[in-house]
Amino acid sequence: MSTTDTEQSSIDAAALAASQQEVEALRAELEETNRGVVALYAELDAQAEQLKRATELKSRFLAYMSHEFRTPISAIRSIARLLVDRVDGPLTPEQEKQVAFIQSTATEFSDMVDDLLDLAKIEAGRVEISPAWFEMVDLFSALRGMFKPVLTNPDMSLVFEEPEGLPKLYTDDRKLSQILRNFISNALKFTTHGEVRVSATREGEAFIRFSVSDTGIGIDSKYHGAVFNDFSQIDSPVQKRLRGTGLGLSLSKQLAILLGGRVELESELGKGSTFSVIVPVQLEISARPQGTGVAG
Repeated sequence: MSTTDTEQSSIDAAALAASQQEVEALRAELEETNRGVVALYAELDAQAEQLKRATELKSRFLAYMSHEFRTPISAIRSIARLLVDRVDGPLTPEQEKQVAFIQSTATEFSDMVDDLLDLAKIEAGRVEISPAWFEMVDLFSALRGMFKPVLTNPDMSLVFEEPEGLPKLYTDDRKLSQILRNFISNALKFTTHGEVRVSATREGEAFIRFSVSDTGIGIDSKYHGAVFNDFSQIDSPVQKRLRGTGLGLSLSKQLAILLGGRVELESELGKGSTFSVIVPVQLEISARPQGTGVAG
């Protein structure tokens, strides 16, 4: 072998050795990366398990406390009713105001407990859906009768548009009514003059959009993404003056998902808001989230 061939062989051997070293280094780096990924997955699994346990504990706590609150709330409301009925004698004008305040506060407390219990049931997967066929005109009629006694502001009107040309719905009318009650209650609370309008329209062939529009204070766009979160409240002078838990809209969102639908918001500060729930004309049981029961 010539000197040139020997030198070339040495160069090739050195290049091969360098390549092998590079491969070994890459293999070691890959193994280290794999060990890191495995450790990361293990940590994520542990955190997911901790989060699951924390969620279960929170749901159990909310359900337990909600049940425990019911007895004293019922007692307060019963006693206040006896006072209003003058069972033990007449009340002075000031006493009437105080008892009325007790009644309204107890009612708000009761509504909060109901919302907490419903959210706990949803998170625990223990909500029963009872779908049935019904006419939207019957739903609107029931809602109109429900809110008629609370319309005491002469500068406000609650309008239900007639749902003409719309099909029957196959869904849980109680859950849908609960969503709309939350929307209407909020609209009435934050609208001092003008109107709150409830309507239903087709959304394609398979869905119905129920909308509650108001001429109230409106919501700044920076809050749109948070209004449906638990305990979310808008930072405004009106919000600070009015009490509330911020649970109603969160509950409405969860109920809409159970009904195979979704909620939406259109609003501009100072120009009113439109809250909508879009649900399928016919609830597909197989498409509903797991963990919820179906009664029928």
